[in-house]
Amino acid sequence: MQRYIVDSKFVQKRIDTYLIDVLKLSRNKIQKLINTSDILVNNSKVKSSYLLKEDDVITIKQQVDKELEVNPEKIDINIVYEDDDIIVINKDNGMVVHPALGNEKGTLVNGLLYYYDHLSDINGELRPGIVHRIDSFTTGLLVVAKNNEAHQELAKQLKDRTMVRKYYALVWGVINNDTGTIDAPIGRDINNRKRQTVTSINSKKAITHFKVIKRFKETTLVEASLETGRTHQIRVHFNYIKYPIVNDSVYGIKKTIDDSGQCLHAKTLGFNHPKTGKYLEFDSELPNCFVNIMQNFASKEDK
Repeated sequence: MQRYIVDSKFVQKRIDTYLIDVLKLSRNKIQKLINTSDILVNNSKVKSSYLLKEDDVITIKQQVDKELEVNPEKIDINIVYEDDDIIVINKDNGMVVHPALGNEKGTLVNGLLYYYDHLSDINGELRPGIVHRIDSFTTGLLVVAKNNEAHQELAKQLKDRTMVRKYYALVWGVINNDTGTIDAPIGRDINNRKRQTVTSINSKKAITHFKVIKRFKETTLVEASLETGRTHQIRVHFNYIKYPIVNDSVYGIKKTIDDSGQCLHAKTLGFNHPKTGKYLEFDSELPNCFVNIMQNFASKEDK
């Protein structure tokens, strides 16, 4: 619980405006707290338009944390396709998709806000335009919605599993089967909340299909297709079947090759255009960080 006593210099100032400055929260957040009686003046409920008086006692009943500020930043973004409704982006290695605690700057969203005045707001202030995500050290394709109508239609395709998402992954070990399906539910690891794991506890259905592209002596290049889209799904699933992704410091073998992150690339993305209904499919080349690691394994083939 927090209490503030109003100084004379704030007399006749609206309470919501006052608290925006004091708490560093958005007007929307302040108004919600007032409407739910989590903010009181002299132990009484007031409206957002209430004008403060000297020595008013403002009580905030619950602990509120400072909200993240999402500021536009001039960041290079690799745009593959764009029209009035969508943007298809080939995300660089190491770029976080949207701001969060510890990653307030340099995200894809910060860059998008520099170049675009209007993006969908369905996923809130921290995720404008973001329909789906990929991990910071996963490279490749994702689609951004410029308006809510496009966002809703793309989200429906994700939910209905009609959006095509194919990834290339380099995994440890030689997979003998040419194709396979991993059907194993994924939930949060009760021993480490930053990790996901295959579990029957508070989990959701997760299905990954894969086919072998090329085998090396120590590793296998596979194409993985998502039927569902759980957090870290491909990384968790291949670790579960004992073929962890190369260079994955979280789910893979602890000894990593370099600091470029897991060898996982969102290579192909296909969906029906949210306005025209026309099927669009995009393909992207493997990034240098992935290719360099894979070539090291390929070079051992002739030795």
